[in-house]
Formats: sequence, C-alpha cells, structure tokens
Amino acid sequence: MTRQIREVYHLHTAHQQLEGGGFMVRRPFPSTKLEGLDPFLMLDELGPVTYGPGEAIGAPDHPHCGFETVTYLLQGETVHEDSLGHRCELSAGCAQWMTAGQGIVHSELPSAAMLARGGTMHGFQIWVNLPASHKRMPPRHQDLTASEIPVVRDAADLVTVRVLAGEALGQQAIVRTVTPVELHHWTVQPGGEAVTPLSDRMTVGVYVFSGHLTVGHHATAIAAGQIAVLGAGDHLRLSVSPDADGPGEALVLAGEPLGEPVAWYGPFVMNTRQELEKAILDYQSGKMGRISR
Repeated sequence: MTRQIREVYHLHTAHQQLEGGGFMVRRPFPSTKLEGLDPFLMLDELGPVTYGPGEAIGAPDHPHCGFETVTYLLQGETVHEDSLGHRCELSAGCAQWMTAGQGIVHSELPSAAMLARGGTMHGFQIWVNLPASHKRMPPRHQDLTASEIPVVRDAADLVTVRVLAGEALGQQAIVRTVTPVELHHWTVQPGGEAVTPLSDRMTVGVYVFSGHLTVGHHATAIAAGQIAVLGAGDHLRLSVSPDADGPGEALVLAGEPLGEPVAWYGPFVMNTRQELEKAILDYQSGKMGRISR
C-alpha cells in the first residue's frame, strides 16, 4: 500500500502575549489566523526566559474545567498544586497531563530553589479539548518524570523523538489520553530525515521552536516560532538540510477532531452556553475546591 506524505497547507507565525502572573508566551493558536486545531484548543510556549534571583513568576491559583492541560518543561522548575491536594514538582524533561474534567483549581509556580537562585524557564502548555461525554469526568493527573517519557533515535543518530503521547518510530507513550492524540518532541540534526505514520483521521500541526525544519516531500521550510497545519495523508516527513547551522526542534500535535460545538470563556470550555454558565457558577460557589497551603 502506497503511503501518502502530508504536505503543508497553512503556515503562520505565533504571536506573543502576557499570561499568568505576567510572563510572556509565544502562542501559535488560537489566533486570528488559526482558531484551533481540533481537538487542541491552545498551544503556549513560555520562554526561554532567564530570571535573576527572586524574579521567577508563574500562574497563581486559577480554575480549569472541561478539557485537559499538558505541561512539558525543557528547562527550569515549577511546582503544581491543586484543590485535590495533589502536589508535583516538574523539572527539565518532565511533563504533566492534567484532566480537569468537572473542574479543578490549580497553580503553577516556580520552585523555591528556582525562585531563590533564578535560572532559565522554557516549556509548553497545551490545552486538549474533552468530548461532551467526558466534560464532567472526575479530575485526574498523570505526572511523567523525564525518564518515563520514551526516547527513540534513528540508526544514524540524526533524529531523536520524545514520545509524550501516542506513538512514534515504533515507540508507545505511557500516558493515557481521553481524546486520541499524538504529542511528540522531535529533534532533527543537519542531514537527518524522519518518516513516521500518523492516522489519516487526525488533524496535524507542526510547531517549530528552535532552528528550521522542512516538512513533506515538497520540503516546505518552517522557522522557529511558526506552526504548519498539514493536509491529508497517513505519514509525516520531517527533515533538516545537510548544510543547516544546527538542529531543528518541533512539537508535533495530532488528534482526531471532536467536531463538537465549543463554548469557551477563559479557563472554562464546554459545549453550550448553559453548561458554561454552570461551570462558572460551580467555581464561584466553591464546588471546584480551593488549594490548602
């Protein structure tokens, strides 16, 4: 059976905006040019930003309801706390998959050590929508240390992929997702090329955050800070020119579209206005709890 390589049909550059306690993020979507990538609602890249002692900031207590948040750190340290009493410290290479479901209050703040000494923060937060049937599921967490995220290299040692969700180059992630999604961190050295299957039922986006990558047989160039939405096909091809100055790095996001209506207000994502109003009332009345410190 002939494989069909996906090609780029939409390409645009991320914008910047302030989030949380006042930190700057690079946001490929949602934007005026790319509303979303169903089932993905949002992709934020924090940094890299270097803080001096006492300068590091994060996102104080805030609610989430109706979707999942994925936090993936490349550099730095952050502490997650929530209204379920869960506490998790994330450092470089770690990830957390938090299913907010019916609602949770959490915070993401720099660790005490990071705050005291300063340092560089660089990472991502991705919002994945939940289907209507799971909007009210109980919240849960999946915390992944760096060693629990599978790492695969090609035979020439020119391509490395960290598999946060789904499968790449024959390696399966350990995280369980409600919505069928793939989330990979690819690093391709100059002269490297990777071809991997991706279901033809999925929407696919490639966000380059370092260096340059080319995508597809047409070798469409993508620079750091750009996201490419790919067209139909069942395989992904990534490559870097042999004469490139250095490697290209990208997040690949792929998921089966839900095709459901979205009612969205801040950290609440439901299907109807009535459900949205109820979620907000639940938070305001304390039904999502509060963080005990």
